[in-house]
Amino acid sequence: MYRFLRPLLFRLSPERAHAVSLWGAEVLQRTASASLASQYQYEDERLKQRLWGHTFPNPVGLAAGADKNGRAVPFWETLGFGFVEVGSVSARPADGNPRPRAFRLPEDNALINRLGLNNDGAEAVAERLEHSRPDRDRPLGVNIAKTHAPDIMGEAALADFRTSFRTLVSVADYITLNVSCPNTPDGGTFEDPEALDALLRTIADEQDVPGLTVPILIKLSPPVSDQVLFDTHLEEVLAVATAHEVDGFIASNTAPDRTGLRTPPERLAEIGDGGLSGPPLAARSTCLVRYLYRATNGAIPIIGVGGVHDADSAYAKIQAGASLVQLYTALVYEGPSLVYDIKQGLVDRLKEEGHASIADAVGTAT
Repeated sequence: MYRFLRPLLFRLSPERAHAVSLWGAEVLQRTASASLASQYQYEDERLKQRLWGHTFPNPVGLAAGADKNGRAVPFWETLGFGFVEVGSVSARPADGNPRPRAFRLPEDNALINRLGLNNDGAEAVAERLEHSRPDRDRPLGVNIAKTHAPDIMGEAALADFRTSFRTLVSVADYITLNVSCPNTPDGGTFEDPEALDALLRTIADEQDVPGLTVPILIKLSPPVSDQVLFDTHLEEVLAVATAHEVDGFIASNTAPDRTGLRTPPERLAEIGDGGLSGPPLAARSTCLVRYLYRATNGAIPIIGVGGVHDADSAYAKIQAGASLVQLYTALVYEGPSLVYDIKQGLVDRLKEEGHASIADAVGTAT
């Protein structure tokens, strides 16, 4: 069906097409969930894992950015995702950057966005997720970031993160700290080791409160190339994260550069700034997965994201050390049946290599 819908959606601007698709997802989750499940569900015991105290029926998750405000979580589960991550969510509602702010790169099957962390705010998202709880049965991650406002810096930024955490922790199975978002105007991120240390101390203080303990993951930027051997800054970030005993890493966020694209330079110049996602990031994000897996001796679970568009790209991240993978951009180009195809392909690869479970394949190519 998507091969007929895609040309119609691609006549719309990327942001408008996304809004229409999300509206359709909300309608379908209320009216056709059983039909969707029969069409898209594919599960196999070999894909099941237990991480952070939760059972993931399969390792394929929806990445943050697809459903920022948690409007259609039951729909994504019906499509067969093993888990869903909503966000980024900030303490205050935000309109984001001026339009146009999302762009397709069809020559690369990629996207560029400078949305600017547009979202409904922590309170509205928490209320929506609480309301949908009875209709969900798979792990849910909530990605939080600093409110997109230039006056929120220093201690105010820490307080902003604290507010989001307090508001959303009760509806999340894990919280992702988006410390690497490239879509903020000040240029600074919480990937600075000192800033990250302060943020993790703030979150640790919150976790001392009874009932507010939840796995904490941090989302990192992609490396500048797919040949990272040693990176002093990354070593410092990793040292801070492990000292605070973070529960997991997400590798990686979108990239601000335009390395290795087939899209004409004049088109890229016309688009301007923004975070790049899709297949051009695949090798770099996989490289970061491998780096983190080796540096931690496989002791800290990793979610691989960036360029996952088929079973091979998903399995490459798993072999590099990712226990789970996420995708979003590929849905724009391939449609919802992609999730089914990836899971079936992963099972085929497990059979070919003689692995009894997906966990057995994690880190086998490091």
